[in-house]
Amino acid sequence: MALVHEIRRRARHILPPVLLAATLGYFGYHIIQGERGVLAWLQLEKELRVAQANAAVLNQEKNQLEHRVGLLRPNSLDPDLLEERARLLLNYARDDEMLVLLPGALLE
Repeated sequence: MALVHEIRRRARHILPPVLLAATLGYFGYHIIQGERGVLAWLQLEKELRVAQANAAVLNQEKNQLEHRVGLLRPNSLDPDLLEERARLLLNYARDDEMLVLLPGALLE
């Protein structure tokens, strides 16, 4: 009987710090490793930087295409660009021209 009483007395003193440590450990683990934790946040930041870089590249490409389209508008027609597009689409070259095909070059 005295042993049970001693265990209960000591458990009253030990139990609160153990429960507090377990609770802090649980929440600390999920702050770091959890679905919305620090590591997930860092991964999302990395994905965001990659997406922003891709968006910048695509925006630059879009601006270049808009510029080329602008050169083909009737009020500001660029004769050199018109000739380039006509030759490309009609597969045309003059007799005095030399055609050099580069490996991996795509015709637009």
